[in-house]
Amino acid sequence: MVPTRKLKGIVVIIILCLITACTGGSPAANKEADYDTTKKMVADILKTDEGKKAITEVLASDDMQQTYVIDAKVVEEAITSLFSSDKGKEFWQKMFTDPAFIESFATSLQDQQEKVMQGLMSDPKFQGKMMEILGNPKMQEQTLQVLKSQPFREHLEKTIQETFESPMMQATIAEIVLNAAKEMKPEESGGSQEESSGGGEGGQEEGGGGSESGGGGESGGS
Repeated sequence: MVPTRKLKGIVVIIILCLITACTGGSPAANKEADYDTTKKMVADILKTDEGKKAITEVLASDDMQQTYVIDAKVVEEAITSLFSSDKGKEFWQKMFTDPAFIESFATSLQDQQEKVMQGLMSDPKFQGKMMEILGNPKMQEQTLQVLKSQPFREHLEKTIQETFESPMMQATIAEIVLNAAKEMKPEESGGSQEESSGGGEGGQEEGGGGSESGGGGESGGS
């Protein structure tokens, strides 16, 4: 096993050799051969466990972490400049006119927006603020005006029509109607049975009365 510290030195030396091979004054054929050989050597070393461990330790060093922080700051400034500059604003305005980009952007933020909204809805302060806004007379008046407006009514009618025309909604309505019909059938059949039994009892009572009257006639004749 090659010690990790020694392996780090080997990796650095090989990289320096690679740079030297690329920039040296040797003929083109030899330079290409040295480059391929050195590249293969570096790749083989990096594939070993010792090589991976050495690279991990290098990346975790304080100097490298400091470099990351500097680079992150540069990236942050570049992004801020992109958003705040006139060219950046023009770029984003143009991008947000593209339906495909808008859909992709909204989809990528959908989960995060749902989490934010769920967190806000469970926050008592946010709930109280929403109740204050909804209870404001000016807000109620504006909401009422919007609800009474013709464009909103047309939009609502269109939305309702599209909802009822959707296959899922039609299937749901059909299921509700079928369930209601199944629940009504036992009640109807029970009512018809009661009526038929009531009619049968009435017929029996009438038959009994006729037989009694017949018996009275016989006794009078005798």
